[in-house]
Amino acid sequence: MNVYAIEPAAPPRTALRQNLLARRAAFVAGPDFAPARETLALQLVTLVTKLEPQCLGLYWPVRGEFNAIEPILDACTGNTMRLALPFVRKLPPRMEYRAWNGKAPNHKDEVGINGSDGPTTLPDVVLVPCLGFSAQGFRLGYGGGYFDRWLGAHPQVTSVGVAWSLGRLDHLQFRPETHDIALTLLITETGVE
Repeated sequence: MNVYAIEPAAPPRTALRQNLLARRAAFVAGPDFAPARETLALQLVTLVTKLEPQCLGLYWPVRGEFNAIEPILDACTGNTMRLALPFVRKLPPRMEYRAWNGKAPNHKDEVGINGSDGPTTLPDVVLVPCLGFSAQGFRLGYGGGYFDRWLGAHPQVTSVGVAWSLGRLDHLQFRPETHDIALTLLITETGVE
């Protein structure tokens, strides 16, 4: 008789997202958050400096995501690097980057996230927020697929996933699907992966 080991199915992504959001909210409210934020900020600025982008695509943080904007703006004083923010359209579902001047946005995209009303631009390096991530560089976001579609259409762009280490998922928790696009790099408060 042949006996095959059967791996359990990964949990549904909706439940996984809810769990990660709850864990992240507890982390952000806890005592480990401030030192982790400082460490991640230093590491991210170091990485972006090494990558030397002509145009850096940032994201406006929501739901306890790391705020990459503050340390990048502080480090870029006097730098000629251009900045961009994503702008999401619901129908058809798509995302583009728009040039951003670094000032507080007074414009929201079609999903209600702060964005820029500048002209469409193509960053050569983008920072991508991750709710969860795998060792293979796949990310779990909120389920809209906007970043995956954009990255799939722009494979030449260096994509840097930005996450808290508590979002690390193993292959039993998270398996990439055909539409998922692997990121070039991942960075957490514990380092670059």
